[in-house]
Amino acid sequence: MSLPSKYILGALMSVIVIGSKPIDQFPQAEITNGFIRARLYLPNRENGFYRGARFDWAGVMPELDYMGHTYFGKWYAEEHDPTFHDHIAGPVEEFTPVGYEDAKTGDAFLKIGVGILVKPEEVQYSFATPYKNINSGTWKVKRKKDQVEFIQTLDDKGYAYQYHKTIQLIKGKPELVLSHRLTNNGMKEIVTSVYNHNFFVMDDQPIGPDFDVTFPFNLHGETPSAGLLGKLNDNKIVFEKELINNDHLYYRSLTGFSNSEKDYDIKIENHKTGAAVRITSDQPISKIVFWSAPKTICPEPYIPLNIKPGETITWRIAYQFYIRQEIK
Repeated sequence: MSLPSKYILGALMSVIVIGSKPIDQFPQAEITNGFIRARLYLPNRENGFYRGARFDWAGVMPELDYMGHTYFGKWYAEEHDPTFHDHIAGPVEEFTPVGYEDAKTGDAFLKIGVGILVKPEEVQYSFATPYKNINSGTWKVKRKKDQVEFIQTLDDKGYAYQYHKTIQLIKGKPELVLSHRLTNNGMKEIVTSVYNHNFFVMDDQPIGPDFDVTFPFNLHGETPSAGLLGKLNDNKIVFEKELINNDHLYYRSLTGFSNSEKDYDIKIENHKTGAAVRITSDQPISKIVFWSAPKTICPEPYIPLNIKPGETITWRIAYQFYIRQEIK
């Protein structure tokens, strides 16, 4: 075989498909427990799927399959840009910035799971700003058949931490658990909060009246689009119409929850296909945002974190997947 032929064959081999899906070239891992199969992208500063300044780089999940149903996937229409703030997939988390308010233009501030970022000249922090990342620390990845553990270690001018995040499929159950451990090894207190954006793309179904989002308490809140796209109905968010084009059903702040972790209990069900999921945590909620677009549905519960130097904090989020029995 000539040298050019070898290169052509190599290029063809790089886009071999599994089923009908091409294998992309981003660093990744696959896990399964016999019930669920999931694929994850791995953190990598040079060629990772996500290198933006907004979301935690660990746990990006483009695929999760259970009983023939799919729960995550590409929800945005544009061509993928690894540095764009929300070109991401799966149950991904964002930590609010640490030290931003005290930083002057050109100074550094911290985003857990991302790194040390530089503050530009701007009126206020914006998750859409492409902040320059000057120190993303080091990432280690430990893989097993049913789990992937991510470890980020960072040390930079007073801020220092070690962040462990494990994505695990529970043995014998249709359940996914995100376990976290964050240790403050620096001289400065880390005061932040973290929420999961939960970019659900369920069976590739359009977001609309076929979906219900249910909480264990009655909801209160206002949205400019109320009555046109959706509404609060006691403890549920219901859609009045299918979302299209630039439609977004958005609640900036939902209330009604208590300080008990039992209120972190959210169900999303699709009445057409039966795909459903229940989300719980061992921590109470401090804030709830809800956002949805034509292809994704996103309850966003916040957990507050206040970690003094030398302290460690842990938390977990569980996803129980099931099939709704009553299907249209």
